[in-house]
Amino acid sequence: MNLIEIGKEVLTTEANEILNASKFIDQNFQDAVEKIFSTNGKLVVIGVGKSGLVGSKIAATMASTGTPSFFLHPTEAMHGDLGMIQSNDIVIAISYSGESEELINILPHIKRLGVNIIGMSGFVSSSLATLSNIHICINVTKEACPLNVAPTSSTTLAMAMGDALAVCLMHKRGFKKEDFASFHPGGSLGKRLFLKISDLMRVKNLPIVSHETSLKDAIVVMTEGKLGNVIIEKDGKLLGILSDGDLRRALMRSDFSLNEKALDYGTINPKSINDSQMLAVDVLKHIENAKIQFIVITNKKGVIMGAVHIHDLVEAGIK
Repeated sequence: MNLIEIGKEVLTTEANEILNASKFIDQNFQDAVEKIFSTNGKLVVIGVGKSGLVGSKIAATMASTGTPSFFLHPTEAMHGDLGMIQSNDIVIAISYSGESEELINILPHIKRLGVNIIGMSGFVSSSLATLSNIHICINVTKEACPLNVAPTSSTTLAMAMGDALAVCLMHKRGFKKEDFASFHPGGSLGKRLFLKISDLMRVKNLPIVSHETSLKDAIVVMTEGKLGNVIIEKDGKLLGILSDGDLRRALMRSDFSLNEKALDYGTINPKSINDSQMLAVDVLKHIENAKIQFIVITNKKGVIMGAVHIHDLVEAGIK
């Protein structure tokens, strides 16, 4: 038994079934896309067993790419959840055999609501095909299962067909990455496009000292702040920054004194951001280009609003 070869054969079998099905994408497929696109309601996907699991995935893909959608189990629909479907919705019903009893039993009640049904089954003569307004054939010649019984190629094709519908709808809607990000605010793309520096900057317990503060006292504040930097202010406005790098360089000076002002050893008029609504990803670029690790955020008048360390951005998933 060569498991590597078996694994390759499974993937090849399923891939060939998808390629074969692509030859039979026809007017019914286009009609289904147009019908979903033109509906004023939601797309409801229903199915039982493996088809139900595929349906859940299709509904999730649709919802995240601009088509309001949810999955509804036919059995639950028969016991009250049919009320989740409204007359302006559209239904995709999935059953490879096209004869799943729980699915077939609910279809007449869905049609009674005046809802259009897009059926996906492997047989054009199936009950599902007959009850559907539009039928998309997902027939396969061979399951990847060695017994040719377990849903393998057929479920893969059904899922791929759902993806094909979703992608066509994305094209119809002119769906852009900004739209995708708006539905995925917690994802990396969503963070890049929507997370502002005001959402991440530190505003409490900042390591701030006066322009009159001695280097000795500033080092204490730097140590307690644990950010490797001290913000030097005058009248609430940013005047300078003393970094741990500044401190190391100060130690090499012949006139070094802990009693001198911290400002004498720090960086006056350091790099800063005067827009708290700037995207966090742009602040990261600013920090990287300036080859610094810490930056202060001010308002337009230079008043200190907060600060952020490069580690804060990295830990938040900003890349």
